[in-house]
Amino acid sequence: MSFALENKLVIAISSSALFDLSESDEVFRKEGDSEYRQWMSDRSDEPLPPGRAFNFIRKFLSLNLGAPAGEEPVEVVLLSRNDPEAGVRVFRSIRHYGLGIVRAAFLDGRSPYPYISAFNASLFLSANYGDVVAAVEAGYPAGYILSAGYPEQSEDELKIAFDFDGVIADDRAERVYRSDGGLKAFVAAEERDAAIPLDPGPMKGFFEKLSALQARQRAEGRGLAPGLRIAIITARNAPAHERLINTLRSWGIYTDEVFFLGGVEKSRILEVMKPDLFLDDQRGHLEPAGSFTACVHVPFGIANIRTS
Repeated sequence: MSFALENKLVIAISSSALFDLSESDEVFRKEGDSEYRQWMSDRSDEPLPPGRAFNFIRKFLSLNLGAPAGEEPVEVVLLSRNDPEAGVRVFRSIRHYGLGIVRAAFLDGRSPYPYISAFNASLFLSANYGDVVAAVEAGYPAGYILSAGYPEQSEDELKIAFDFDGVIADDRAERVYRSDGGLKAFVAAEERDAAIPLDPGPMKGFFEKLSALQARQRAEGRGLAPGLRIAIITARNAPAHERLINTLRSWGIYTDEVFFLGGVEKSRILEVMKPDLFLDDQRGHLEPAGSFTACVHVPFGIANIRTS
């Protein structure tokens, strides 16, 4: 019997994001592939320590609580550079922590991002920056996880926050802002084009599926699962706020909260909100917030063009 992924919200995750593989990586670098395989095999019954995305993934999977068997709304798939032998320890660690992850690809050193679409994943989280950059350049929704976040998040809600430009929407407005015209040109363009929706960015699909799952969850009753709360935290302010709202309306997508900060540091909001995950295209907005949330860098658009 085939297993359908099309009606599920799927997140793909690398083993290096789910677990802390720093010790095993050091063995690989210093002693090579053969010794690494033996080292992992000898420790196959030792659970790997949690990685940066562990807390978020465990809570994300709790959205399945109370759902009838076979009708769970979310799925996590492991996409790993590890070889299948090392995968034994990874899967035993998954079982040790009680994570509901049963599907995986172990690719023995190859980058896993080409399989994102094969598993219908709306987000790929990795601690390998090169894999994330390659995935984003190929048009996939990928993010580099920088921090594990606040360890004592509420169990009643899963809170996910997004930047807007360069994350949910494309980076057209950011390009205008970084042009010779600067802020003045940006404000003029946003006022002129307020009714014209922006094109989708790399995380539009993830945002859209979260919103649809939230609507379904509210219509059916929450059951045992935590509620979903979705927020946008943007550097935009009035009058540029209208284009954001009109863009979401044109897509038929709604969000619980929007913060139009106009240059106020995003970390001030994140410290109060403490979302379980925050995605932004600029690392400068993420690094001050690492103790409050699991921060994800989306290396997309002009803000991430390498100059060297």
